[in-house]
Amino acid sequence: MAERGGQARRRPWLWGVVLLVVLVAWACGRSGDTGNDRTGGATGSTRKPEASAHPSRTPTTPTPKPSPSGTNTPSGKYDPAAYAPQVRARAAEAGVSPRLLMAILYNESYKPHDPALERAWQRYKPGAAFGIANMHRAAFDETKRGRAFAGRRWEELPDDRDLAVRAAAWYLHDLARQLPAHPSGPYDKDELLGLGYNTGAGNMQAFARGATPGSQAADYLSRLRSNWGKAGRAVARTGGG
Repeated sequence: MAERGGQARRRPWLWGVVLLVVLVAWACGRSGDTGNDRTGGATGSTRKPEASAHPSRTPTTPTPKPSPSGTNTPSGKYDPAAYAPQVRARAAEAGVSPRLLMAILYNESYKPHDPALERAWQRYKPGAAFGIANMHRAAFDETKRGRAFAGRRWEELPDDRDLAVRAAAWYLHDLARQLPAHPSGPYDKDELLGLGYNTGAGNMQAFARGATPGSQAADYLSRLRSNWGKAGRAVARTGGG
């Protein structure tokens, strides 16, 4: 037994293999994550079948800062409702709906949000997203410009869940500014912003003009609607939500 234990200690790479296998299995079960109609946004791929893709961004290399939140300790499985205080605070800061922000966290909670797993998967798939809001580097780097968290790095998202919530809130803020004044499609503002979070501003504007979402975007919207009730309960409080 001692010899086996020694061999295990001398082969730490085995744990990396195990993590990678878990992530590959997870990805195979989530084929919608790179669907043909996800053309940018915080969570979508870089394909261009529906409308204009997210524009390219220039990354920066600021100095990392420690997490400001006492409830920020990452773990593999989590309940988005545990981050209701951060959701309310960051939604108020960005001027967006806390219920919508929470519903998006529920939509993105299918992924095993453990920092080691996320980084192992990112090494296998460099274009993968980070953090509990499942944000891609390009979306994060554009969103942070000129804001209080401009000095933060995308690589910090797996370890700082408050930062992930904050970036998602401001991304929704930026999307809201790009909505048409009088949408002609069948979706309300929150539904359009949810679609924009998933597919990018160009697609969101197309949906607002009456375009029909593809299968992956439609699935994202369906899940957003199904999460709406518990998102509202999670952020509810006296005078808020």
